[in-house]
Amino acid sequence: MRDIRIGVVEDDASACQTVLDYLNRYQSESAETKHDGVRFTVSVFDDGAKIVEKYAPVYDILLLDIEMAGMDGMEAARRIRERDDAVVIVFITAAPQYAINGYQVGALSYLLKPVPWFAFRQEMKRSIDMVRRRADASILIDAGGAQQRLELADVLYVESIRHTIVIHTLGGKLSVTGTLKSYEERLAEHDFFRSNSCYLVNLRHVTGMADQDCVMSNGEMLRVSRPRKKAFMTALAAYMGGMGGA
Repeated sequence: MRDIRIGVVEDDASACQTVLDYLNRYQSESAETKHDGVRFTVSVFDDGAKIVEKYAPVYDILLLDIEMAGMDGMEAARRIRERDDAVVIVFITAAPQYAINGYQVGALSYLLKPVPWFAFRQEMKRSIDMVRRRADASILIDAGGAQQRLELADVLYVESIRHTIVIHTLGGKLSVTGTLKSYEERLAEHDFFRSNSCYLVNLRHVTGMADQDCVMSNGEMLRVSRPRKKAFMTALAAYMGGMGGA
């Protein structure tokens, strides 16, 4: 499995360091059990506003402090849930009464400060198990003469430009051979929908509609043709209603 992407949001330097030490320890201990080895890519934020500002659904797990001087963790989670219904959220707090409202933002659970290693390890295992169960399908593509596996969760949309297919991902663009119709057929069961003759859109990354355009999680606006708008809106509502099948 690829690296598990974790966001740590904590404004107390000591508490943050404890979490980072625990993550390193978990990673080291899991490496000793080869069949369950995990690797983490960790990003650290000292204020809820900093992660929310340019948030894109690239994280698997968020470890969120609730009480912070800037934007608190609960408000940050609400904003994040507007753009990402799949990320696993675990609150870390010294005040358990605040964590009770975690169900409102689909939090998995909470850890009470000071966090003991045993509780942290248990929670990480639960979170990782959930990430693995939710792991989106991937497809093999031929890019530049070499086959590579592409995780569908990372794909924003597929674009047809003349006789080239451009796959727009969170990490950049990939040019491949094929037709938009063939990709539409390949991705039919994975919540992709044709918005017009040029775009095949990943509904996971649609954050809303603005007149004749759909708004993507990276801020791009993609045109939805008038003949397709009703069907597109129906598909988007069904996806959001079903939380993307997660």
